[in-house]
This record gives sequence, C-alpha cells and structure tokens, in this order.
Amino acid sequence: MKPQFHAVISTKFQGHSKEELTKIAENFMDEMKYSEQPFIVVFHKDTDNNHVHIVSTRVDKQTGMKINDSYEKFKAQKVLSVTMEKLYGQKPEEELEKLLNYKISSLNQLETLLNRNGYKIGKNASDENSFNILKNGVNQKSIRGDQIVFDNSKNDKRAKQIKALLSKYKELYSNKVFKVEDNRKNEAMLPKEKIIDVGNDSKMMIAFESELQKKLKDVFGIDIVFHHKEDKHPFGYTVIDHKTQKVYKGSDLLKMNEVFEFTSDKLDKKTFEILKDYNIRNQETKNILLEFFKNNNPETEIKDFMLFENRGKKDLETYRKVQFEVKDFIRNNKNTNDEKNISISKGEDGKTYAIHTRFHYIGELQSLIGEKEYQRFLNPIQTSEIRVENNEIKEKTELSKAVNELLFELMKSSGSAKDPAENKLKKRRKKRR
Repeated sequence: MKPQFHAVISTKFQGHSKEELTKIAENFMDEMKYSEQPFIVVFHKDTDNNHVHIVSTRVDKQTGMKINDSYEKFKAQKVLSVTMEKLYGQKPEEELEKLLNYKISSLNQLETLLNRNGYKIGKNASDENSFNILKNGVNQKSIRGDQIVFDNSKNDKRAKQIKALLSKYKELYSNKVFKVEDNRKNEAMLPKEKIIDVGNDSKMMIAFESELQKKLKDVFGIDIVFHHKEDKHPFGYTVIDHKTQKVYKGSDLLKMNEVFEFTSDKLDKKTFEILKDYNIRNQETKNILLEFFKNNNPETEIKDFMLFENRGKKDLETYRKVQFEVKDFIRNNKNTNDEKNISISKGEDGKTYAIHTRFHYIGELQSLIGEKEYQRFLNPIQTSEIRVENNEIKEKTELSKAVNELLFELMKSSGSAKDPAENKLKKRRKKRR
C-alpha cells in the first residue's frame, strides 16, 4: 500500500471552473473520509480539460498508521456520484432507470443503449438469469432476465418519420463517416494515477462519426451508433430515439449504405472532441478553421467533413472571457507564449475573425471588441501617431510641472515667496542708482 494518495478530477474542456473543481475536490475528500488528513488541491488548465490534482497521505496523522485503501477505486467512483448529486443534483440512479424504460426489441439493443451512455451490462456470476449493470467498474444495479421487456411492434409512425429525416438531412449535411480512435489510456501521462471524470461524455467510446449523426442528435434527439469489428468498416447501425425513448435496428429503417458514405479517414478522439466543440456557424468560419489547423497542426490532416456545423452559442461566462482576452491581445499586441491561444485571420468575405483555441471559439473580431477598438485595429499607424502625440504632451506637462516644483523649492529656501530672478533684477537696479 502506497503512503501517498493522489487523484485527478477532470471535467470536459472548461465545463467546470477552478472554483467549482476545487469545491468538488473538497467535498470529494470529505466523503472519502480523508478531509481530516492534510491535503492540497492544485488546479491545472495545461490540457484541453480543466482538472485538479488532489495530493494527500494514507498515513493517519493521529495514529501514524496506514489508512486502509482496499477497493479505493470503486469507493472513489461512488463518492464522486454522491458529491455531484450533492452539489449539482445529478442522480445516476434516475438516469439509469430512465434508460431501462426505453423500448427495445433485443438484448443487444439494450447493451448498445447502455454502452452509449457509459454503462456496461454483463452476466451475474452467481446467477446466470441475472445481469449486472456497471459504471466505471462499480455495480449500479442488478436485474433479472424476466424483468427485461421487449417491444416488437411493427406499426410505428415514428419509424416512418425517422426514415424521412434520414433521407432529407443526408442531402443537407455531410454523410461522410470517418473513424475516431481513442488512445488516451495508452498515451496517459499518469498511468498509475486515479483519474476521475466529472463529465461522462469523455468516457463514451465512439468509433465512427459524421456531421449527419451530430445534426440528427442535436436537433431531433436521434442518436446513431455503428457496429463494427476491429478496424473494418461498420456492418450495421442502431438508431436510438431519445424523443420517444425507443431503439431501432437501422436496417429496418434504411440500408446503411443508402444513408452513409464511409471513408478511410481517421482522427484521434482528443482532436475530434476539440473540433466538435467549436462554434462553427457557416462555411466561412469552417474554411478559416481549416486553414488555421493546416498551418498550426500540419501533422494532423483535417478535412472539411470533419468539421461539424455547430450554431450553439457558448455560455455567457465563456463569451465574456473570450471578449476580454481578445481585447487585451489587440490592445497590447501580445505575442507571448501565454497568448498563443489567440489568432487573427481574414476571411474570404472580407471580415476579420478571432480564433481562441483554449475556449474553442471563433467569431467576428468587430463584434468581439467593438467598433471603436476595431477601427484602431484597422488603423494602427494613426493610432500609434496619436499615442506618440499624447506622450509628447504628457512629457511637456511633466517637464513644466518639474520646473515649477523646482522654482517653488528655491523660493522656500530663500525665505521669500518671490522669484529669485526678480530679486537679482532689483539689486542691479539699485547699483545703477
């Protein structure tokens, strides 16, 4: 048993702030019964995901004895669930119950539904007629096989609607499918650490993606999951309709190749999640981002269809932070390492855009910094001339002030409130007389 306790609590991108993660960490340590131990919480934003490191000791400060860490990993997952429910009202058991009420026609569909939401289902070792449902290795619920209800109804109006949506939207959004590889476990910087994720999305295993999939899910609540073996192209797909809480076999709606075009292109999961988080509003912003990534990430080939239209606005707090940092960048013409997350680009439409890589934001520069600051940005020479002129005026004013202060001190030292030069002039006049 190691004497040092070290855990990392991570959120997806900037989903939780430094203050929020610190509060989560403190509550987490309290629930883990480590709050009486000395511990430190260190916030980091050196990766795409905000996270905190918690460092403590497993040696009891009162007795000097080692604290039992048996099943600590499983305990940590349960404790995190309790903490998130306490602070944010998130209740995993309610989420699971909701999923178990979806209409399914096979056990494979239930497994697909649960896997898509971060759960795993497997046979109960002590009862072959029962199943265990786990999340992050912790058993959430056990159910008997006869509790699973299958729905094989054929007369379904919603199925016809989904079929129509697939046919329509494949003409409006890219249906090109590319592979997403998740190598985070193999590339983990701290393989021996206990990494605890606040956001469930980062644990979701997505093998194949397309813009059409994202649009259907965002707009209609229709989630499409591909089935595949090893590195081969998918052999089938499942449709999860969250609106009516029903799962469909894809081929019962439309043949897979009638809807999707499969490519040999691929991305790593980290890059994919970053691209998907950008607020891409139109083809112009998409083109600017493509050029930006081409210049700054030449080792990763990013194609047009890998960037998904995302009209969703960032939350107000994030937008305000972007505004402040972009304004500061423009005003001070910063080019330091700390400011490499901001880039300015000119679009083919003649507009100037700002790209903030840390917040995954792209927007028109003028609307971000305002008309006055934007005009200064467009006319830097005129602005610098005004600045030089103002500095000259300031220097003259300061010089005049210094001279007056010196005269005042001289008058004080002579014991007279008169100008010393005036006294000299009077003495000369007396001599002439």
